[in-house]
Amino acid sequence: MEILYLLIPLAVVLLAVAVGAFVWASRSGQFDDMEGPAYRILMDDDTPRPQGEPHSAETASGPRRSAH
Repeated sequence: MEILYLLIPLAVVLLAVAVGAFVWASRSGQFDDMEGPAYRILMDDDTPRPQGEPHSAETASGPRRSAH
């Protein structure tokens, strides 16, 4: 029965730490967008581009050179 004097305060402290960690994570933006990164890989652009529109890789590093 004397162990309850140790276990109850220990459980309260552990609960306070868990609630504090949850509040910190909520305020720091950890739960802002839970589904976006999972769907981002599925939003692949497979549609053909018009002739005049450059590829996204070409705009970032200039036009690609052909291997001919």
